Amino acid sequence: MWTYLQPVLGEIILAITASQFMLLTGISKSEKRPDLIRLFAVIGLLLFAFSGFFTDRNVTETFGGAFVNDDFARYVKLIIGLASAAAIILSRNYLKREKLDQYEFSVLLVYAVLGMGIMVSANDLLTLYIGVEMQALALYVMAAFNRDSLRASEAGLKYFVLGALSSGILLYGASLIYGYAGTLRFDGIALALQGDYGPGLIGGMIFLLCGLAFKISAAPFHMWTPDVYEGAPTPVTGFFAGAPKFAAIALIARVLYEPFGDLAEGWTLALMVFAGLSMVVGALGGLMQTNIKRLMAYSSIANMGYALVPLTAGTLAGVTGMLTFMTIYIVTVIGVFACILQMRLRSGIVEQISDLSGLAETNKGLAVTLTLMMVSLIGIPPMAGFWGKWFAFGPAIGAGHYFIVVLALVASVVGAFYYLRIIRLMWFAESKEPFIAGARSERTLSVTSAILLIVLVVVPFITYPSLSLIRGAAASIAG
Repeated sequence: MWTYLQPVLGEIILAITASQFMLLTGISKSEKRPDLIRLFAVIGLLLFAFSGFFTDRNVTETFGGAFVNDDFARYVKLIIGLASAAAIILSRNYLKREKLDQYEFSVLLVYAVLGMGIMVSANDLLTLYIGVEMQALALYVMAAFNRDSLRASEAGLKYFVLGALSSGILLYGASLIYGYAGTLRFDGIALALQGDYGPGLIGGMIFLLCGLAFKISAAPFHMWTPDVYEGAPTPVTGFFAGAPKFAAIALIARVLYEPFGDLAEGWTLALMVFAGLSMVVGALGGLMQTNIKRLMAYSSIANMGYALVPLTAGTLAGVTGMLTFMTIYIVTVIGVFACILQMRLRSGIVEQISDLSGLAETNKGLAVTLTLMMVSLIGIPPMAGFWGKWFAFGPAIGAGHYFIVVLALVASVVGAFYYLRIIRLMWFAESKEPFIAGARSERTLSVTSAILLIVLVVVPFITYPSLSLIRGAAASIAG
């Protein structure tokens, strides 16, 4: 029995954690209940993140091969678990200030991560769909978590309606694949592609890819992202920008490289279209934004385009480049939202880009931190963002996809404008409204930001030793 359950240990931990939350809410009625559940959630997420490294690595499949916990899944779950734990920690002070500190936030986040774990380990189409929907249902509610806000309710509704549409597209593609391949298993689909297959199998792959492209907000399926990012509470927006994107793009890599590896010539072209559109929309759309969260939405769209570029190579180096880029991107975006969550004006929380004017006058340390985060997002050496793009664009160049790399470089230059605008406002513009100094309870955010700052500087030097871990993860699906 233990051998049978080893691959799904992390998901069992999260399921038990979330179930115990419901028991605790019925027993404990104290004001400290949200803090208690938040603590247990962080512990559960950390156990989930590292659980794959404490089990037998030779035992990877369970549930008849529908669930696989290989090196690829272990690495992605490590990053997802750590990023989600950071999201819970960073959300505490915001939720208390805005009187939104309810235990349901931690419960929903844990269930979302449980869905991400299933997505990353999916080895057949049914498991894939269960993971996607478990994650999505939790995220829909998180987007509308502030029930008294019209914008939050609108964000949740838009996300739900468009998410249901994308799920329909995904299911239609899965049904076509099953109809032509006669199996839901990824290895069975790969075997069917070696024989005489019909055009429906290719059509199913395209529909499946379009449904998954919505989950990473790749253009032209990005229309939900700016509105949801703006309307959702800021900690939720920060969470959306990190772990769910990594889980979805990891699932895309597994689906394309494993069952559809023999159709690489076809799906590489589709990925180049998604990547090119995402980079253009993200770079140009961000130029017109005045809201900081909408700006980060377009930044996320562009960065998902950059993350798709290495996958167009269809090689082991492509998966390695994607994993490296996404790891560095998640660290950076968590740092950005950690900074945003620390800033508060007398009139309320910081939302407009103009609200950042004169930040260096009142909080130079925070201005330095956010500046370095922006420089990393631009991709200026020696910051970590430069190395992320270096590893992302290299495989595409090696595969001869020069056009998409040139387009990525041009988009990076255009996108640098709105990052530099933020830097200019912080350092050279006069403050329109004074910032409120953070309370002692908010020092956790300052410490977290300092740690993230150190990581951003050190990551380039850590990346090379850790490449063996990332390469091992990539080799498990593209070796």
